[in-house]
Amino acid sequence: MLKINKVVIISILIFTQLSLHAQNNTNSPYTRFGYGELADRSFGAGRAMGGVGIGLRSSKQINPMNPASYTSMDSLTFLFDFGAAGQVSWFDDGANSRKNVNGNFEYVAMQFPITRWMAMSIGMLPYSYVGYKFGDQITNGDLSYTENFVGSGGLNEVYAGLSIDIWKKRLSVGANVGYFFGNITHEQNVIFPSSSVANNVYKKERIEVRDIKLDFGVQYTHPISARERFTLGLIYSPSNKLNTTSYSIESVGSTSNAESDTITGQRFDIPHSYGAGISYTKENKLTLAADFLYEDWSSATFFDKKDNFKNRMRVAAGAEYIPEYMNRAYFSRVRYRVGAHYSNSYQEITMKEGNMYNPYGYKEYGASLGFGLPLIDNRSLLNISFEYVKVRPELKSMIDEQYFRFTVNYTFNEFWFFKRKID
Repeated sequence: MLKINKVVIISILIFTQLSLHAQNNTNSPYTRFGYGELADRSFGAGRAMGGVGIGLRSSKQINPMNPASYTSMDSLTFLFDFGAAGQVSWFDDGANSRKNVNGNFEYVAMQFPITRWMAMSIGMLPYSYVGYKFGDQITNGDLSYTENFVGSGGLNEVYAGLSIDIWKKRLSVGANVGYFFGNITHEQNVIFPSSSVANNVYKKERIEVRDIKLDFGVQYTHPISARERFTLGLIYSPSNKLNTTSYSIESVGSTSNAESDTITGQRFDIPHSYGAGISYTKENKLTLAADFLYEDWSSATFFDKKDNFKNRMRVAAGAEYIPEYMNRAYFSRVRYRVGAHYSNSYQEITMKEGNMYNPYGYKEYGASLGFGLPLIDNRSLLNISFEYVKVRPELKSMIDEQYFRFTVNYTFNEFWFFKRKID
């Protein structure tokens, strides 16, 4: 009971830190559009394996990407997981370049059995990040002014998930019910020199989201031998018209003349999403996995409009290898991981090319590697991953981005429900 109380206290503290700081994980100008940069929702091993998780099924890791995976744990185990990430980012528009460093806590989760055929997970994880600050000196004829753009915030999810084993540890189903919340703020300043007859302009727009999010999953495991198996996973998240309130403030000249407005009823959607994943596992030796995710963003409304987004696809693959799980040599028990992923942006950014304005997006390519470092009990793990991401825009005049990301997560794995007999 003492251990459970400690974990509850630690979880509350980490949840508080996440809600305060988890939205400072990006400096990308592309987060000015839509809901910002979509977060990688994989934990631990999956993060170093390209962000896979739909077909992963492990008794040693929490995997909220597919809620059907929770029943993979045995009935005596308790899992607790939290992670933090940092990144160095480079931005280049062909004429100017910039480097940023940032990062923070990312997620926290716990998982425990209810019966031999049912398990539950509770946690908090990010959905999107918004964070940018950029501007330019503009000259239009005889008029010169400075235009600045600043954005912050993002969306998060607190979830509770339940998984049920419905057939001989081979077929499991699960669902996550999440409380979806967050704030996104965009500011624009147009500042004229004091000698100008023009007035400064200040605009601020804020969106507050509070709603329910649902995720469903199924996994089927087919044994090949006593130690080998294939797992097929499927996930589905329905679209949702979000409960939102938007605020706007605009002033021309003095901020004391600012006009504000509060709007309810504007439509903001998150899309249908579908995913499939497959994995091959040789127990305590080798795991190979691949995922495919499709999100129907073109049908999603944003600020009452449907022409802001395009459909998004993400593919990922990865592997984990353990040289000798029972060997006393430490590095023989380390889990070595590698992965890669590709995706396209869901945002459509209107850019001028020649005399025409057209919507453009970008492609994202990433490669990762990592290590699962066993602790003294050989059950709990310290997971470390390194990832390189290249964001390649469809138009050369758009901003080219590169990232080097570093993620650390701790997975506490303990026989908390095991009662020892004393002779």
